[in-house]
Amino acid sequence: MDGGSGNASSGGAAVCCYYALLGVRKSASATDIRTAYRRLAMKWHPDRWASDPGAAGEAKRRFQRIQEAYSVLSDKGKKAMYDAGLFDPLDDDDQVNEQMSFLLLIGL
Repeated sequence: MDGGSGNASSGGAAVCCYYALLGVRKSASATDIRTAYRRLAMKWHPDRWASDPGAAGEAKRRFQRIQEAYSVLSDKGKKAMYDAGLFDPLDDDDQVNEQMSFLLLIGL
């Protein structure tokens, strides 16, 4: 696993590259993605930062972003849409399923 590209530690609200957030390449295997997720989830889990209220908020934010990245990259359908530039994290599951059906229909 490498550091990837992009700015995974930016504090902005924009969605950064999920691969960079987990520190893996776009060609990473499911095992590499899972390993990176577990490593980062352990590092940034809010319970580990409970004794430091100043850092607890940042830990919670990072942990949530790590979980979001993993939820997309560990799901074959969502990952395919993300890689095609069609994934919107604000879409609900029904819209995601409709978009996946459309992609399958057109052969992507």
